[in-house]
Amino acid sequence: MLTPQVPYPPRQGTALRNWGLLKGLSEHHSVSLLTFASPDQSTVPDAPLTDRTARIKILGQPTRSTGDRLQTMFLTGKPDLTQRLVSPAFTQALERWLHAHEFDWIMAEGLEMAPYLDLLPAGARTGVIFDDHNCEYVLQRRAAQTTGSDPGPVNWAKARARAAYSAIQWRRLRRYEAAVCRKARIVIAVSEQDAAALRAIEPSLAPLVIPNGIDVRAYAGFDKAAELVQPAFVFTGTMDFRPNVDGVLWFVDEVWPQVRAALPCATFYIVGRHPHARLQRLRSAPGVVITGGVPETQPYIRAAAVYVVPLLVGGGTRLKLLESTAMSKAIVATRLAAEGFIEPEAAMVLADTPTAFAEACIALAGDPAAREAWGHRAQAFAEGYDWDVLLPALLAKLTTKAQRTQINPT
Repeated sequence: MLTPQVPYPPRQGTALRNWGLLKGLSEHHSVSLLTFASPDQSTVPDAPLTDRTARIKILGQPTRSTGDRLQTMFLTGKPDLTQRLVSPAFTQALERWLHAHEFDWIMAEGLEMAPYLDLLPAGARTGVIFDDHNCEYVLQRRAAQTTGSDPGPVNWAKARARAAYSAIQWRRLRRYEAAVCRKARIVIAVSEQDAAALRAIEPSLAPLVIPNGIDVRAYAGFDKAAELVQPAFVFTGTMDFRPNVDGVLWFVDEVWPQVRAALPCATFYIVGRHPHARLQRLRSAPGVVITGGVPETQPYIRAAAVYVVPLLVGGGTRLKLLESTAMSKAIVATRLAAEGFIEPEAAMVLADTPTAFAEACIALAGDPAAREAWGHRAQAFAEGYDWDVLLPALLAKLTTKAQRTQINPT
């Protein structure tokens, strides 16, 4: 497995998926892990990782300057995302492993890791698994169609620049993503919608859909709650990720004034690492708290009266929704945020306009019985996304080496 960040401890997003896959695969196969560590992670693996892997190596993520990114933008046709984790040290480590060991499969977790698949020699017997965490070209195409909700001419101009960047990137990503999929013998998509988007750029594909999953029992049994001012509305996520930033800005600008008018003591907690500079103005907004990185997000989810997912851009399936459903929370989300899940309306309130979103938040905050009822529905929904339910489809593809001779087996 090649991963962009250390998957344990699995605090957010990508790491949650990668840890679930690694843990499940290691119960049936010998797994080696070559991974980057993000700046806030150690390069010394924790015991759960060493216990689950035959070998492991952790390298610090490379850094890229603005000049490097501009060079990629204007002097190459490469997508910016695919150059973010290009590292000579990682290349050398993988080359040594490929020379010293015979692997049945090499599994790239996300498009950022796809450039390393080029290190496989022509005719190699090692099969490629590409796990496409988001259909990236779709994500950037949607981003190109929105300018966010930052008011004022300066911020509007910056938003237009971001949209122009995305307009360039989604076309590059479409070509690159299709090429990576053609190289892989197993392509994994996280939703039926993403699978359809991949087939649109490479009709020969038959992606295996493995949604984002969760250890439902671990979350359901988590009972430590943060001390929050009630009624508490909580959002969790990596806060330099553009869809999260845009969604939170929309919520505070368009939805939150209506909530506060009805619930003067309401508090909105934005919980996650690396708060972007665009969020700085929210620190003075009434009733808004930006926590930054926290050791665990579960205590905040547990303490929430209402968990909100006001996303306007994105793709795939949201792990934050799985975490909150597994913890039996009352949830208000946009339909786009819930995209990729099967019948999400059974587990959460869906609302797309500021008024509808605010009304749902206000109604749930004032009705404990309704919150409890929605919580029961949410927990039942999460059961269908437990890793014990999701992994057998992938394990079945890996049972024999003969399957490696098939291209994108169905």
